[in-house]
Amino acid sequence: MSAKSLDPVPGFPHHPRIPRSPRPLRFRSRPRSRVRVVAVALTCVLVGGGAPAAYAVLEPEQEPSPSAGAPAADSGAGERAEGRPYRETRLLFGTVRPDGGPDVTEKEFHAFVTEEVTPLFPDGLTVQDGYGQYRDDHGTVERERSYELTLYYPVGQTDENDPKIERLREAYVERFDQESVARVDDAARVDF
Repeated sequence: MSAKSLDPVPGFPHHPRIPRSPRPLRFRSRPRSRVRVVAVALTCVLVGGGAPAAYAVLEPEQEPSPSAGAPAADSGAGERAEGRPYRETRLLFGTVRPDGGPDVTEKEFHAFVTEEVTPLFPDGLTVQDGYGQYRDDHGTVERERSYELTLYYPVGQTDENDPKIERLREAYVERFDQESVARVDDAARVDF
């Protein structure tokens, strides 16, 4: 076979030392907030001549107003914005007890979800198994199996759901003798 017959695009020859991929490459876009962090860090390195000395403080993205909850319409450019404005809340539940007691079992965690979480958030949730580490109050790095609970709810329900989420965090800490439950909130666009 000649090199010309292997060229997928006429005029752009294939380099003999670069293997061909059987599938075309696909690129996934990253959320804008991560792109900004990378841009800030890269700017610090390029302009400042080294790594940033401190964490970059970024302005939070402006969240859409609750009235924007209607389905998205076509924009003037012919592109359609997908989804409605939602909040994404992730809770990170550890399983190691600081007092040295037995770890929280899968059965115990699922009972917690059934008894505590589902009554407060019956519309749906996602639980994923995880593994993580953290530094405890005594300075020891603890490694443990964990669970990540993800909730999605319309932006207009944020004030109503915040106390419920805090109640879940407190209930888990008390029930399983934990130091804390991590909480991560983010803006999202969701379509079901």
